[in-house]
Amino acid sequence: MPHIHEKIDMTVEVFIVHKNTVLLRMHDKYKIWLSIGGHIELDEDPVEAAFREVEEEVGLQITLIPHLELPQYSNPERKELLPPRYMNRHAINASHEHISLVYFATSDSDQVVPEKKEDLWKWVSADELSSMDLNPDVEFYARKALEELGTN
Repeated sequence: MPHIHEKIDMTVEVFIVHKNTVLLRMHDKYKIWLSIGGHIELDEDPVEAAFREVEEEVGLQITLIPHLELPQYSNPERKELLPPRYMNRHAINASHEHISLVYFATSDSDQVVPEKKEDLWKWVSADELSSMDLNPDVEFYARKALEELGTN
């Protein structure tokens, strides 16, 4: 999706864990390993964006993992949203930034269906993270996701 705002866009990142691996994808434009994610569109909330981006990019069904208890009440005019695990703000270029809402998720399947045939993706173990050329934030989030959601 094109940028919504000239200066800052809101995005989601989803670190998906299956057993003892986390899914990373090679960004087609920047050629770096990232989580699954992208821009939050004008007509959706961050949780909807997380599910949409995962479905579009890798075709997986996921469960977003809460880390806080959501309030339980009855109010048809209000929808509680799962808060992100982390948030960050980073430059994309000299004139544009992203605010990323980082979610952790699990998937019962590791059968990726990439958006484009040429897309690169990889299920990565904690040991493999050390040998990859990753941005420090990506490695941190991937490790945290594996620590919290991996199975032994």
